[in-house]
Amino acid sequence: MQRYIEDEIVAQLRNPDEQRDAFAQVVNVYGEKLYWQIRKMVLNHDDANDLLQNTFLKAWTNIDYFRGEAKLSTWLYKIAVNECITFLNRQRSMHHVSVDDTDLFLLERLKGDDYFDGDGAQAKLQQAILMLPEKQRLVFNMKYFDDMKYEEISEIVGTSVGALKASYHHAVKKVEEFLTRDS
Repeated sequence: MQRYIEDEIVAQLRNPDEQRDAFAQVVNVYGEKLYWQIRKMVLNHDDANDLLQNTFLKAWTNIDYFRGEAKLSTWLYKIAVNECITFLNRQRSMHHVSVDDTDLFLLERLKGDDYFDGDGAQAKLQQAILMLPEKQRLVFNMKYFDDMKYEEISEIVGTSVGALKASYHHAVKKVEEFLTRDS
């Protein structure tokens, strides 16, 4: 397998003769990471797969606009997050759920997902996470599950590091309260 060196890949992405092969490497390197980030937001495997495809399609069609001011991974995550938010807003509209309400329709879809093999505790954790406002949920997933640095999350979601730390702290407290409430 070829080594992935971001500066080289970005240079190859700018070269029309090498662009396809370079993008294939990008898909290979980031596909699984992006899939799981998306999956944590939408919970359903099929939806996550569709959104991953949309993310890479949007990245490919806009590759000439990538200026390299941020890392390629940050740019891809930003596209994926925007795809998720658009998808979730459409789903809320279809299910007549306001942005301020809990996205419990996602939990129902998760339970019906053939690819979900979690137990009751895992479903309860997902329910706790779904109780969070969308931005807190996003920050919680990126920090707790992916162990991303606040600086990287800041570039992706466009929020200050201080605000992200506060958001994550509040999210953790809410999840803990939800999980210990019934115990």
